[in-house]
Amino acid sequence: MKKVILASVAVAATAMTGSAIAALASFCSGGSAGPSAQSASTGTDAFVKVAFSPKCSANTIVYGEDNNTYYRVGAASTKGKYPVYGSTSGGGVLASTASCAATGCVTNDVTTAITLGATG
Repeated sequence: MKKVILASVAVAATAMTGSAIAALASFCSGGSAGPSAQSASTGTDAFVKVAFSPKCSANTIVYGEDNNTYYRVGAASTKGKYPVYGSTSGGGVLASTASCAATGCVTNDVTTAITLGATG
């Protein structure tokens, strides 16, 4: 769980918050540790102004969403019980109220948790 929180904080600290899901970026897919193949999008209409590529911890699923005025993330461990979410709008990193299956969290748990992040 500590690795999931650290991954979420790293992504959230660099950008994030939102209402409707714009375009989710899949940074980590639950595999082995290492740099993400996906980078955060940048642009004049994006919250993120300098591209970055998060470092994934083993067994973590991390998604990010840029909504122009804020950035938010959702994350979970494939061996964990609760997904976490956070945003740049002051929400910090919070655990979702919904728990994952006994076998661990999956992508759907993360994409559901990200919608709980503040919307700016």
